[in-house]
Amino acid sequence: MADLSKHYQTYDLFLRKAKKEFESVIKNEMVIGGNIEQFKILKILGTGSFGKVVLCKRISEGDKLYAMKIMEKLNIIKTKQLLHTISEIRFLDAFKFPFIVPLQFFFKNNVYIFIVMPFIAGGEMFYHLRSMKRFDEDLSKFYAAQVILAFEYMHTLGVVYRDLKPENILIDVDGYVKITDLGFCKKIDNTRTFTLCGTPEYLAPEIILSQGYNYSVDWWALGVLIYEMAAGFPPFYAKEHMKLYEKIVSGRFACPPHFTKPLKDLMLNILQVDRTKRYGQLKGGSKDIKGHDWFKGTDWDGILNKRVKSTFEPALDNVGDTKYFESYGDIVLRESVNDEYADEFADFTLVSKKGFM
Repeated sequence: MADLSKHYQTYDLFLRKAKKEFESVIKNEMVIGGNIEQFKILKILGTGSFGKVVLCKRISEGDKLYAMKIMEKLNIIKTKQLLHTISEIRFLDAFKFPFIVPLQFFFKNNVYIFIVMPFIAGGEMFYHLRSMKRFDEDLSKFYAAQVILAFEYMHTLGVVYRDLKPENILIDVDGYVKITDLGFCKKIDNTRTFTLCGTPEYLAPEIILSQGYNYSVDWWALGVLIYEMAAGFPPFYAKEHMKLYEKIVSGRFACPPHFTKPLKDLMLNILQVDRTKRYGQLKGGSKDIKGHDWFKGTDWDGILNKRVKSTFEPALDNVGDTKYFESYGDIVLRESVNDEYADEFADFTLVSKKGFM
């Protein structure tokens, strides 16, 4: 416990400084830097309803690689994702934490919004979890510790994440995590929010029941993630969403026989429907989770400073290896002589006028 007490002191000091830095950045208008002509697109790394993520390099920087998220303004407006898109860009820019993907460049043209981030060659945790079937408890604990530290950072800044899942966690070349997709982040400080958002299997009961929620939903999602990492499947599952939600609200789940006793106990305390009993929400806050028997022996400061060697590092042939990403063919960007939705995107980076979801 002495080691934990020392960690709490040093980390609390770090978080207080981080909060001041964040508050100074988030209030300012962002500077748009760069344009698509400065980049060479190499291949598509991923695609979805949001748009596409491509591997690219900035021509002036030689072979340095980036991941560029390309979103069509038309699609952003049609799907009513303008505020979510603003949130993602603003938080990518304002967060400064080793386990959260940072923003490198942001710019737009007549048709698209471009978000440029570092290329994380190890790919999604989802890929590796499906490949290995499940992670052993040591690796699950290693990943979970990083998510806990990242959540402590976000919550100290007054931000709830709301979109934890293996697909939104990337693995870097050293085997450490990078949380991505910040579109559902919201600055709530000491208030509650009611927005229904997130992945069905990871939704907390209070979201489903429209009760209003705060950081409690992130700790619930952490429990789901730990369970899925160690089991290979989530604690609550059903093909139909309504049946899934019924299971989540009931809070009834079973742990696989191979779960150790400490892990089973941790799951019972985090996947707790009653928020007055849920770890992360009690008087001790996140310290109840970090001090739990399952995390006994965890070198929190060593992990924070990446001094602990991961038991899994992605096997990469070179810095541009994309073996952990699917192939999607070539990308063709649409062009327009008109600045589409110019009014909607005119003050795109101004927090005071647009706000956060």
